[in-house]
Amino acid sequence: MAGTRSDSKGPDPILLTLFANRFMSVAEAMGRSLQQTAISTNIKERLDFSCALFAPDGDLVANAPFIPIHLGSMSFAVKYQMELHAKDIKPGDVFMTNSPYAGGSHLPDITIISPVFDEETNEIIFFTASRGHHADIGGILPGSMPPTSTNIFEEGANIVSFKIVREGIFDHEGLVKYMIDEPAKYPGSSGCRNIRDVESDLKAVGAISIPLRESTAADLPSQQIAANYKGIQLIKAIVDDYGLKTVQEYMFHIRSNAEMSVRNLLRDVAKRAGSNVLESVDYLDDGSPIQLRVEINEKEGSAYLDFSGTGCEVRGNLNAPISVVHSAVIYCMRAMLDMDIPLNAGCLVPLTINIPGGSLLSPSKTAAVCGGNVLTSQRIVDVVLKAFHACAASQGCTK
Repeated sequence: MAGTRSDSKGPDPILLTLFANRFMSVAEAMGRSLQQTAISTNIKERLDFSCALFAPDGDLVANAPFIPIHLGSMSFAVKYQMELHAKDIKPGDVFMTNSPYAGGSHLPDITIISPVFDEETNEIIFFTASRGHHADIGGILPGSMPPTSTNIFEEGANIVSFKIVREGIFDHEGLVKYMIDEPAKYPGSSGCRNIRDVESDLKAVGAISIPLRESTAADLPSQQIAANYKGIQLIKAIVDDYGLKTVQEYMFHIRSNAEMSVRNLLRDVAKRAGSNVLESVDYLDDGSPIQLRVEINEKEGSAYLDFSGTGCEVRGNLNAPISVVHSAVIYCMRAMLDMDIPLNAGCLVPLTINIPGGSLLSPSKTAAVCGGNVLTSQRIVDVVLKAFHACAASQGCTK
């Protein structure tokens, strides 16, 4: 794939700021397109969605200020699809996933991923992706957020990978299979109760928005001019303006800038704390601990975040997938930076995160997670900010 680092002497500060804002503007435009074409209250009014731009290796490049818990975890979803379909990603393909095992947050959050190809080399140069919370995807209760769920099958459709668009052709039958037939197989569960609305919102998210063959976007109904395709158009326009080499060079510079900013933050934290070891612990309502020990290497500006001591996987739905933990951590790093930079994968480069297997932060494939995404994630943020002495850690919601 394209996207190797340039050997330039260093970034121009003006161009660095320009590209950071241009990349963010792509995500903002995707979000506006999504909001305008969606029909559900969750997306159109509650704004429970996020859009972002990703590098050819799947790392987050830039996003607008959408839902923090979506943005850090979407990179996991992009990379999972890349590894799964490494030799089978073609122009016009669009991937759909929501499984926590495949980089998802909780099942109602469906992620749509579109590769951006260079027309000359036919190599992937970017990915655009959107994640939106859908009103119902099946499960034991309408809304697909059952308070009593104890396994993932009670929470609705669990889709690891589905090529919802294959070379520009929308797979309606496959969508019905994954959204209605499969979740209904679990005893006491139903399939998606309003497939028309979900399908419509998926189109708005980007599912059938790539008219690669004979038609153009203008030929399609407005609801099919979707977020991901909008992002593809805009990033290609930037490439046309500056050339692919320059665009990808500054994509790496932006990530390097974020990396150095976090390294400097870690050094400052250790200096202010008078120690390179930081610790904190907090609890869910059932008493399950979330424990964190941070060891900072001041010389390198790196840190080892160890969640050992965190409670075991719970029988309820307050388990949080690994991707959600990373979302919470990258959010905290960005929040503690006193700089105007886009949230991107560079914020995580100086960090090594250890999450014990079998804990509520690294649950099994069948664990219920619908509450962990919205509740446990906030408690993780509390624990991280408490360890870094950044705030009183009193605003998280545990139930």
